[in-house]
Amino acid sequence: MGDYHRDLTMDEPAYDQIGVGYGEVRRPDPRIAARIDAALGDARTVLNVGAGTGSYEPAGREVTAVEPSALMISQRPPGAAPALQARAEQLPFDDDSFDAAMAIITVHHWADLAAGIAEMLRVARDRVLVLSFDPTPPDELWLRDYFPRALEIHADLMPPIAELAALLPGAEIEAVPVPGNCEDGFFCAIWDRPEMHLDPAVRRASSVWHPMAPGETQRGLAALRADLRSGAWDERHGRLRSEPELDVGLRLISSRL
Repeated sequence: MGDYHRDLTMDEPAYDQIGVGYGEVRRPDPRIAARIDAALGDARTVLNVGAGTGSYEPAGREVTAVEPSALMISQRPPGAAPALQARAEQLPFDDDSFDAAMAIITVHHWADLAAGIAEMLRVARDRVLVLSFDPTPPDELWLRDYFPRALEIHADLMPPIAELAALLPGAEIEAVPVPGNCEDGFFCAIWDRPEMHLDPAVRRASSVWHPMAPGETQRGLAALRADLRSGAWDERHGRLRSEPELDVGLRLISSRL
């Protein structure tokens, strides 16, 4: 992992820095949520590790959330699962406390990946789920034309899927294509709506933008804005606006214990 990853995870919870307005942009998409819910099987009690504002916490189950950032906890909606302020590497629960433990688009912010996964395995009785990204996005992800540094940061932040799978006994890896008009505004999810990247509130809710030099970001934004005005973006990538889904590297790793 690069220096940015270490700075965010070791000094203070990452989203105490980047989580302002996070809940307004990072809303759960029901189609992704359905894949997570299916992978949880018949688990009744679920621990959500690195839970953030509560996205993708399954309904109809007894959920407990763990999140290191007080700012993120403060944005959890009324009626969300109870949340404890703690880190993945030191979960405040006894062995086998939950049927399942899940970590949804969070492991790239952990200070010690192996320790966090070991803790999930310790407190879960039946299964562990991790949703994360392949560090190398597909060629169709046009962002590389405008923000190559952002994709480098993305690759540096994300632990390799094989590394994650090696930490989980009997791991199964499942591709989770991101649907068009995805309701979750994470970095790779708005592959079909380039205009959204021009919104600073949208950029603020994804970690890849924060370590970029202002000049790098502004040059990319200026080029993207110009290509949207001229129609050049649509000439090259406009077909994506009508695609039903795109595999941007999102992977669901599950382990039955």
